Amino acid sequence: MLHAISSKAGRWPRRCHDYTQPRARAASRVAQKPTGETTLNWNCYTNLRMRPFGERQTPVRRGAAWAAVTILILGLSLSAQQAEKPAMSADELVRDTVQNEMAASDHTALKHMFCSHKTGGKESQTHLYVETTQAMAGMLIATNGRPLTAEQKQAEINRLNGLVSNPDALHRKRAHEKDDAERSMRILKALPDAFHYEYVGVQQGTAQVGGAGEQLVRLKFTPNPSYAAPSRVEQVLAGMQGYLLIDVNQRRLAEIDGTMFKDVSFGWGIIGRLDKGGRFQVEQADVGGGAWEITEMDLSITGKILIFKTLNMTTKEIFSDFQGVPSNTTFAQGVELLKAEEEKLAQMGPPSLEKKAAN
Repeated sequence: MLHAISSKAGRWPRRCHDYTQPRARAASRVAQKPTGETTLNWNCYTNLRMRPFGERQTPVRRGAAWAAVTILILGLSLSAQQAEKPAMSADELVRDTVQNEMAASDHTALKHMFCSHKTGGKESQTHLYVETTQAMAGMLIATNGRPLTAEQKQAEINRLNGLVSNPDALHRKRAHEKDDAERSMRILKALPDAFHYEYVGVQQGTAQVGGAGEQLVRLKFTPNPSYAAPSRVEQVLAGMQGYLLIDVNQRRLAEIDGTMFKDVSFGWGIIGRLDKGGRFQVEQADVGGGAWEITEMDLSITGKILIFKTLNMTTKEIFSDFQGVPSNTTFAQGVELLKAEEEKLAQMGPPSLEKKAAN
């Protein structure tokens, strides 16, 4: 989903402004390549060098995507290594980590602008997003790797301007995002009780999963037969098994990889059903300054809704190029940041990330 931003950030020099600092101080820094060639620093919004896409970062708060299946999961097939286990039990480690994740969700001062590239079916979309104090501001900038036409671009601008000028519509958008986030938190809160956990190994994190060089503990999880789901939101967990990766030092979830090993019905199958074989994969990482964000989500789900409607969702979304913005950024200000960034990217003609997202 890393759309029109660039698959190799470090290879695409550009001048950018640090939105967290006065414009007069926002000049891009200059970096020297080993060969002596001078290029502008690609990521200067936070005065920190962001990593190239292939080895990088994170997203926090992709509420709507989490809510698509109301699952918080992070997955990756990686070989386990033999190492000394943490002193606490696997169940205790998960409980500690979940408590820390929930506490972190209450701290929303660190905000970012970032890029998303989403593929599903025969279409791909590239968006820019900005986290604001009111709601997430997002702008479509490309479809199937091609920039929008002038008419499509104007339609996006009109849509965003409409939200800025309509407080009621913006309030509804914020309420919808809040509902999505609350469902995600309910799933997260249920993890310690809904499953049994066991250590299966350790591995080093990457910039996209946990953090480069960080020690990640790999845990296998299976359903706890004595767990009673308090609502339909948590009921899906009864049919899931898979693996977690946890950053032991920071007590954060780096990934979840969950697979439906049996069908799960809701309301005796009348409300809906998720089929055996579905998979939910989510990766998360530290993008700098202690802020964790989701970096990738893969969903492959089939089932039924209200008996007759078929559910078939297969999507992959990649988040990258996180740039810090002021913590008090309003929705209207976020829209202006999106417009400025879109213009900058249009002038640069950034490479398509469709190939990267397909891997």
